[in-house]
Amino acid sequence: MVSREYILALARYVKIPGTPMTDQKRPYKMKRRAELERATRKRITESAIHLHGTLGPARTSMGAVASHAGVRRSTVYRHFPDEVTLFQACSAHWRAANPLPDLVSWAAIEDADERLRLALRELYAFYRSTRGMLENLYRDEALSAPVASLFGRYRDYLEAAHTTLMARRGSRGRARRRVSAAIGHALAFATWRSLAIDQELDDDEVVELMQSLVAAAS
Repeated sequence: MVSREYILALARYVKIPGTPMTDQKRPYKMKRRAELERATRKRITESAIHLHGTLGPARTSMGAVASHAGVRRSTVYRHFPDEVTLFQACSAHWRAANPLPDLVSWAAIEDADERLRLALRELYAFYRSTRGMLENLYRDEALSAPVASLFGRYRDYLEAAHTTLMARRGSRGRARRRVSAAIGHALAFATWRSLAIDQELDDDEVVELMQSLVAAAS
């Protein structure tokens, strides 16, 4: 009588109908399943990002994300138990695709005016490329705790940017306070949006105008 161990050993090399799955095939199926799960999670995340950028986080339901991603609501909840975990995944994915300008490269520039010019050019390019998302995030900040938490880190970045751009400036007293206010105004998304979108200036013109404001303040 042929033993079961012999049949299993033979099945590794020759497919015998009715034999159990071999040890070689099981890891492949597990790997394939994991790949499909990662692809589904990514599709859900990217769908949520799309809806956050068009509708806004406060107006994006888990059901809407499921519908856009082409999956069941239960599938969304299997990957993300609640809206907070989904928003955190979206934020990480979106920030990786849309990094803020590097403050270290700004700080390396000795001349304060040259440093300001580069900083504003890079920051305004970021604002333009992410305008839709930022407008929705600003609108929904007061309505969504996850958005408010994200904006806390964003404001920390702007504060660090302000400190970087104030470094090595020679003004003192009231003049320094005016320069500080002018730089803070230049860094604001609302300032860029007003001049670039509402007043239809191009980004170079906005940079030039803001540099003139800082120079006048000093």
